[in-house]
Parts: sequence; structure tokens; C-alpha cells
Amino acid sequence: MPRISPPKLVIFDCDGVLVDSEVPTIKCLQQDLRDYGLALSYSETSSLLSAGTFSGAGAKARKMGANLPDDWLEKVYERLYARLANEVELIPGVENVIDMLHRAGISCAVGSNGRIAKMEIMLRRVGLWSRLKHRLYSAQDLAAPKPSPDIYLKIRAEFGYAAADCVIIEDSATGAKAAMTAGISCFGYTAQTDPKKLAPYTTVVFADMRELPGLLGLAPTPDPLSGSVHTSCHIAGLATVGVSISSPTLKRRPS
Repeated sequence: MPRISPPKLVIFDCDGVLVDSEVPTIKCLQQDLRDYGLALSYSETSSLLSAGTFSGAGAKARKMGANLPDDWLEKVYERLYARLANEVELIPGVENVIDMLHRAGISCAVGSNGRIAKMEIMLRRVGLWSRLKHRLYSAQDLAAPKPSPDIYLKIRAEFGYAAADCVIIEDSATGAKAAMTAGISCFGYTAQTDPKKLAPYTTVVFADMRELPGLLGLAPTPDPLSGSVHTSCHIAGLATVGVSISSPTLKRRPS
């Protein structure tokens, strides 16, 4: 079941959860690898990057025949950052979620496999930098990226909350596995992800950020026409459940 009492800490992944960076990131890597002799489709490039880091993608690409120079990683990051600075967009509804967490006195943080510099570029573009700049954590500063739980264990420890008082928002199986291994409840955001890929590792999956406040036990912004919010979510291991929300309590009703 989704939780109906608010957590004390909500941890967001960055790419795909706060910002929509998937298309410019994959296209940047696809073009770069083509320039070095490895022509991949968009789908193949996406799969190559599924491990979550450009470093890992580069290692795989070399094994596949890409003639990448020794300084490739830093150069490709320069090209990626330039592209993200002009193309990345805010995930619809996420700013309202952050507003509601702030009003409720709930802490939030960002835990990403990406570099802090990358997060800064993206969050500056979408207007979230000033609000989140002191709450950013990169797995590249630790021994291992997701699916290692290290980043989530570090964030939880620094904020000083028990695992039961935290929720992680992820859009990838890699990140959801990290959350599960850390022993922290994970809500899977599936706007661009197959829900079946996240369901084994998450408490609930949802496809619209407007659903998240209700799932966190917060009062969502009412629909101006009806005064309530209807949403549907997939609870791990169960069929789709219709949820009618007019207060912080979730009321189940048949779909």
C-alpha cells in the first residue's frame, strides 16, 4: 500500500524525476560514439547508458569497437553540458511537489549518479538551483554508483532519519534497486519508464507528478473543476487502484 502518513525526508533522483534530460543525453552520446566509429540506434544508445554513468557507457563502447581517446570522458561531458543547458526541461508538476514538502516542513534531497556540475547546469535552467543547491549528492563522490545503495545510505545518515521515515523517488530500475538495498521505500515514476521494470523494487509506481503528494500523505492541489483529485497508481504486486483524494487520507475505490 502507498503510505498515508508523510515521511520526514524525500529523496529525488535528478534525471527523469526532476528534469527531463533523457533525449538530449542519449542523442549527445549517440552522436559522440558515431564520431568515434560506433554507430548505434537511439534505443541501443539508451541501453548502453542504462548502467547510469557515462564512464560505464564509455567502457562498454570501447569493447564494442569505439575508438575513444583517453580524454573522451571529460570532452563528452563538455558537449553534454552545453546541450543540457539549452534543452533540458522541468518535469511537469515536480515544482509543486517541492513547494508542498516545504510547506509541510518535510526535508528533501537529490541523489544522482550524475556529477554535481551536471545537476547544477540542469537545475539552473529549470529554476530549481537556488532551492536545492545545498541538498545535492552525487554517487561519483562515493565508491560506487547506483545500484549500489551507498548514496542513499549517505543521505539518510547525514539527515539523521530512520529508513522508515524516508521515501525515494526513482524512474529507473537501477536507482530503485539501490533504494531497495538501502532498505528505503521507493516510489517509481513511470512517465517514461515501463512500470513492469520498476514494480519489483518499489512500493508503488505512478505516472504523473500530480499524484505524488497524495501518495506521500500530503493534501494535493485540488482540481479547480471538481475540488478533488483522481489518480491511478500501481501498487507493487496488485492491480491498478483508483484513488480519490480530497484530504491527506487516501480513499480506495474500484477502478
